[in-house]
Amino acid sequence: MSKIKPSKGAPYARIMGVGGYRPTRIVPNEVILETIDSSDEWIRSRSGIATRHWASPEETVAAMSIEASGKAIADAGITPEQIDAVVVSTVSHFKQTPAIATEIADRIGAGKPAAFDISAGCAGFGYGLTLAKSMVVEGSAHHVLVIGVERLSDLTDLEDRATAFLFGDGAGAVVVGPAKEPMIGPTIWGSEGDKSDTIKQTVPWDDYRNGTVEKFPAITQEGQAVFRWAVFEMAKVAQQALDAAGISSEDLDVFIPHQANMRIIDSMVKTLKLPDSVTVARDVETTGNTSAASIPLAMERLLATGQAKSGDTALVIGFGAGLVYAATVVTLP
Repeated sequence: MSKIKPSKGAPYARIMGVGGYRPTRIVPNEVILETIDSSDEWIRSRSGIATRHWASPEETVAAMSIEASGKAIADAGITPEQIDAVVVSTVSHFKQTPAIATEIADRIGAGKPAAFDISAGCAGFGYGLTLAKSMVVEGSAHHVLVIGVERLSDLTDLEDRATAFLFGDGAGAVVVGPAKEPMIGPTIWGSEGDKSDTIKQTVPWDDYRNGTVEKFPAITQEGQAVFRWAVFEMAKVAQQALDAAGISSEDLDVFIPHQANMRIIDSMVKTLKLPDSVTVARDVETTGNTSAASIPLAMERLLATGQAKSGDTALVIGFGAGLVYAATVVTLP
């Protein structure tokens, strides 16, 4: 018989607080049009994006994360010292090691928490949230800080007509802690690696280092293939998350999908047959696609503007490069 004591954590987990940071520079479509042959009307019709935020040299991945984290911790009503783990999802921290999570943990004054980065693209927030929930329930952490942060302007080819207008920068964070009732539902997540080439980095880092290519690596995608996958397959995943949580569309208050494209969002709403009473996040119009940061940024804006309120039931789903996805139902903080 095993002599190992069983893990013992909270019965359930919840999102306790949320925070976000958007860089101060707002970039309208007119700036994008300086380097591609297109129009404001075309960009808006294809993506719904009017503006996005681009970071200054001072607005680093760490700096934006620290700002968002401070707000989330304050919103949760705890102190930085109470953070037991820091999980950062990003693809735009250019140091392979150490993890940026360790620097962030130190600079927010969290003490000596577990700290690590994950790479799950636009589904990264959902992956981080799932890990945080498991840590709280398993007992390895009491409060977990989950951050989605990107400086995608660093990975944007401004001469690529298909992607130059898509990406923005920013950071979103949540604190996950104990709950007495279920407030984060089961996660439906997975990957379809056979489609990995539909969203990818143009060339490997070592090609650029070795001088094989002169142009700095950027993110590229097959727009139509991604659109079809997101609209048809991700709507199925979203429905599975609702079913797993025992929630119907009529029970839902808020829908917060990854802010990739307005047409994708609107098509998912239609496919899911969401009632008009459901508030839908459309933060992409003024923030662009911020990958792992998009869901917490959209969540924060909905709560800050009063479009959503504490206690609302929300369906969140992230999907992107990999191709990977993660969806769950949560109670808003």
